[in-house]
Amino acid sequence: MLRDRDDAGGRLTWLLSPLVTQGSGTEAVVLALPRGGVPVGAAIARGLGLPLDVCVVRKLGAPGNPEYGFGAIGEGGVRVVDEDSMRALQLDEADVAAVEERERARLDDAVARYRAVRARVPLAGRTAIVVDDGIATGGTARAAARVARAAGATRVIVAAGVAAPDSLHALMRDGSADLALAALIPNRLMAVGQWYLDFSQTPDSEVLRLLAEAGSAPAVGDGEDA
Repeated sequence: MLRDRDDAGGRLTWLLSPLVTQGSGTEAVVLALPRGGVPVGAAIARGLGLPLDVCVVRKLGAPGNPEYGFGAIGEGGVRVVDEDSMRALQLDEADVAAVEERERARLDDAVARYRAVRARVPLAGRTAIVVDDGIATGGTARAAARVARAAGATRVIVAAGVAAPDSLHALMRDGSADLALAALIPNRLMAVGQWYLDFSQTPDSEVLRLLAEAGSAPAVGDGEDA
């Protein structure tokens, strides 16, 4: 059981420490998924002395049941759709396009809001550590990993507080991530929140505060790339 998101970040820091390069100017970049992934990512960035940034993605939810995700979209026009889920939901391309249009507008609004306090950290030639508080199906993490690759990351590591084992394996099997790991990997993951003692919602104000702090205090060895 994880105490809270900061605890998840601390445990992941220990797991990630031998996997990243620090102080070289081309070290890893922590890419946290707003909103719940940002406190986890901030703890990792502090612990490893790495730059913190966000990777904004939006889940594509089924019409009438938005919690049932059939895909995700991310910055840079990235779009990931689970064909099996589409067939199960009997969705056609017109249905998908309508959901994507709505979520794309929300994604663009979020990008503008976060970039107002934290400029994008360059990823070219670097390792991107995509961080979230939990991974169930993996659709959102998959979109984020592909966003990182499209931005030039040479290696992508996905790290989560808690994750379903099948989802971690799938992220590596399809090439979305070079490595996927979690602080907790339960055999049966019904809900991410059940593995946290404190899984209270992360407000946008907290995300903006952590990003502003990261932008005003460059990480160790970050130089001009941050």
